[in-house]
Amino acid sequence: MSEAEAYRTMADIVRVQARQRGNKDAMRFNGTAISYAQLDDRASQVANGLAAWGIGKGDRVAVLDKNDPAFFELWCGAMKIGAVLVPVNWRLAPPEIAYVVNDAKAKALFVGGPFAETVAKVRDQVGTVGHVVGIHDAGPDGYAAWRDAQQVTDPDLPIAPDDVAIQMYTSGTTGHPKGAQIMHANLAAAFKAGSNHYGNWSADDVNLVAMPLFHIAGNGWGLVGLYHGATNVMLADVDPKEILRLIPEHRITKILFVPAVILFVLQVPGVEKVDFSSVDTVVYGASPIPVELVRQAVKIFGCEFVQVYGLTETCGSITYLGPEDHINPTGDRLKSCGKPWTGVEVRILDAAGKEQPVGEVGEIVCRTGQVMKGYWNLPEETAKAMHGEWFHTGDAGYLDADGYLYIYDRVKDMIVSGGENIYPAEIESALFGHPAIADIAVIGVPSDRWGEEVKACIVLKPGQTLTEAELIAYARERIAGYKVPKSVDVLESLPRNPSGKLLKRELRAPYWEGQSRQVH
Repeated sequence: MSEAEAYRTMADIVRVQARQRGNKDAMRFNGTAISYAQLDDRASQVANGLAAWGIGKGDRVAVLDKNDPAFFELWCGAMKIGAVLVPVNWRLAPPEIAYVVNDAKAKALFVGGPFAETVAKVRDQVGTVGHVVGIHDAGPDGYAAWRDAQQVTDPDLPIAPDDVAIQMYTSGTTGHPKGAQIMHANLAAAFKAGSNHYGNWSADDVNLVAMPLFHIAGNGWGLVGLYHGATNVMLADVDPKEILRLIPEHRITKILFVPAVILFVLQVPGVEKVDFSSVDTVVYGASPIPVELVRQAVKIFGCEFVQVYGLTETCGSITYLGPEDHINPTGDRLKSCGKPWTGVEVRILDAAGKEQPVGEVGEIVCRTGQVMKGYWNLPEETAKAMHGEWFHTGDAGYLDADGYLYIYDRVKDMIVSGGENIYPAEIESALFGHPAIADIAVIGVPSDRWGEEVKACIVLKPGQTLTEAELIAYARERIAGYKVPKSVDVLESLPRNPSGKLLKRELRAPYWEGQSRQVH
């Protein structure tokens, strides 16, 4: 039996790895290392500490911090008692953070030092939170002191594959984020499929964990490294220069980036002189990528590249474009996001739910064991997205004759900027209250730097004036920085149909003129 086959749930990862290679580095961070035996012990201490607070199966535990090994201690510890970790996007504004914590009904909140002041502002708004612990606090009330005061004995409680392991929040079409409940079985299916399609993972790998841990691209990538017994080198935040320093220093073998980070890394002076000889696989996804950028990256890194496509709700990737398609691409193959991987079925449906023929655009739907349990406490939203065994992605695309999937547009209005999913409804809701605005629509427009960027199109009330700088400043007070419009256009009116429905496709058209597809 392989190590992976010994995992009944994701809580078993650190247990098995501690037995198999307890002295091996599980994580390296800022010059320190944590072995698999230490990680397993710390997870047990976290589990016992949470249990002492009355936290148990199904309870939510929130964490707000930049990347830190404590995240995986908390996650693995929570999983050992059946609790659910809720990573909070640290880029959110204080009211948005309070919303997520409250919606999850989190009973505890672990906070990194840079965000202590933010939490203090909303502390009286998060009613279900009984305990707030500073992850970097050195005193007796800090995380390390709390953790180390607990018993090391593994609680070894019964956890089922269909129990929820993590709850990640995705931007909502109704103006509020939704909690996607990812089960242990979802993660297991994703990791098994990924192992079949790229990288030939082994315990000898050194895995770079650079993407934010509040994303599946961060936490999932880190957990898959632990799943295979690899050493995981973590960065607190995306830093292109630091990435280029760490790759040769630690002899990194596996990397996952979003396209924007690939662009930033390739723009660092001297990148062509960096020793990439240890790297065997770079995986990228989360947003479309310019073909020329892919070609440049393959040339500079000199290793295998794999593109993946998926969503938080599908536990990450459901398709992959393999190394062979990057080396000798056929036609426009590099514009594709590849074929469905093991255990995934993909169909293209029209508005009536009829399957589309080859080359015809429709909504991408999939059937796989990776699809989430559902949205937390949102049965209607879950029913909209999950029709029986089929999950509706909200993305539009088509399949070619060889079964390759191409993303064409989005059925939903979602904007992907630098790998972040942004829903216009959230921004429109926040900005519509400005006293000078009569009407507003937010769209994504092409950006060479970010893939897409946010643009606000506004109609002013009679006699009112409003500059771009004024509206952007107004937005910064109400929403996360990455959601703030990069530009503002003042229009006489917004295009609407006779019933008043906003025609966003018509509004977007001039900005996307000359683009080969309606995502960038």
